[in-house]
Amino acid sequence: MMTSVDTDLLRVLADPLRLRIVTLLAGETLCTTHLVEETGARQTNLSNHLRVLREAGVVETEPCGRFTYYRLRPDVIEALAGRFADLASTARLTAEANVRRSCP
Repeated sequence: MMTSVDTDLLRVLADPLRLRIVTLLAGETLCTTHLVEETGARQTNLSNHLRVLREAGVVETEPCGRFTYYRLRPDVIEALAGRFADLASTARLTAEANVRRSCP
């Protein structure tokens, strides 16, 4: 069953730029400068999106001198993927059993 936390996380990941950031961070830990180069987004816009991802628990930060590096938290993504896997499994079983509610 999807929770309100899952719904909030889906809203966070539904933004195309945030999804792009998450995809990039899946491959390596990057700083804001790298993410600006990769996405073409303006630094202020990117920082706002990174703040949203950080507050949602999707990414974590690591200060390094005057730079901040961002790393994806795979456990958060795995938990959400697990919820979708559970939904798919339930739907498969429902379809196989031909479960349907009768009309009044």
